[in-house]
Amino acid sequence: MKKKTRSAIPAPHSPFYAVIMAGGKGERFWPASTSKRPKQLLSLVGEKTLLAQAVERLDGLIPPQNIFVITNRDLVKAARKAAPMLPAKQIIGEPMGRDTAAAIALGAALIAARNPEATFCVLTADQVIGNRKLFQRTLGEGLARAAKQDELITIGMQPVFPSTGFGYIEAGNTLGGREGIAFHKAERFVEKPDQETAEEYVRSGKYYWNGGMFIWSVRTFTRALAKHRPPLLQLLEKLRRVAGTAKLDAVLAREYPKLEKISVDYALMEKANNIVMIHGEFPWDDVGSWPALENHIAKNAEGNTVVGDYASLHSTGNIVMSRGRLTALIGVKDLIVVQAKGVTLVCAKDKAQDIKKMVEQLKAGGQHDEVL
Repeated sequence: MKKKTRSAIPAPHSPFYAVIMAGGKGERFWPASTSKRPKQLLSLVGEKTLLAQAVERLDGLIPPQNIFVITNRDLVKAARKAAPMLPAKQIIGEPMGRDTAAAIALGAALIAARNPEATFCVLTADQVIGNRKLFQRTLGEGLARAAKQDELITIGMQPVFPSTGFGYIEAGNTLGGREGIAFHKAERFVEKPDQETAEEYVRSGKYYWNGGMFIWSVRTFTRALAKHRPPLLQLLEKLRRVAGTAKLDAVLAREYPKLEKISVDYALMEKANNIVMIHGEFPWDDVGSWPALENHIAKNAEGNTVVGDYASLHSTGNIVMSRGRLTALIGVKDLIVVQAKGVTLVCAKDKAQDIKKMVEQLKAGGQHDEVL
């Protein structure tokens, strides 16, 4: 009789935690996404918000009382409404954005105050992830390894095309694995490449997309901060002492303006030598702009991707978001057409990245703050 292998997925009452970062602006999804209701609080793919999906994706792996959401202070109320399955006190607002390193240090402080021996994963609220079973198995194996090893673990996604919009991780020697989940030595992190370099990376088979997901113990994370970013360790310690108290907001307001704005990739991952990469094989998309919807919503008979009310004649290849209002297209193709909050956006699909520039232009004009 074959001996059963024991799964490394933590039990519901285990000392494993999650930090979900939900502070992004999502400007490339304007006008549906605004500063008061950014991308992670929208139902872009499916009926639930991206934040709610991120929380529910952990169901059965990490209990709600062990999940913290880090968002902007003015989004706390909306985030609590979007994720009612979490205790309200575990959705925390930063007084200002200081990029991912500070947000993760805040999350680590909240966890360390509960359990200094904890291990936690860092996820984002604006990704679409498929095959929940494989995702949980990948995360569970990573948590089990991080609890035992002094390693900073990241998840590298198998590239499916030569993207110039993602950073990459160069994978080195295989470090073994369990339950079909492979670990590699991470040789280096590289910035978003040009097209030729991206094609070379994909051909080599050694490079993976940087999915922005991390796993480590509180102890390993604090050691890394001590070595590479002492000011963030000082922040963590100050926040840990007031976590769960009425003093937390005041300490955040006092300390955050002193911090440099830096990502965890620059602060730690590009400097540390104890980086391990998990080979992520589950479907993944960071849903960076409107064209990403074509990967998740089936095209209709005319070849258009539609959410909401729509009619068309001789139109194809368009992306339409028009909830509660009718949008009619005649004789057009490859457009993005969005009706939201009294704003109509019409954009060539290959110019989707310029939507952020339009938002910046409107902000500079100072006349349309109510829709930004």
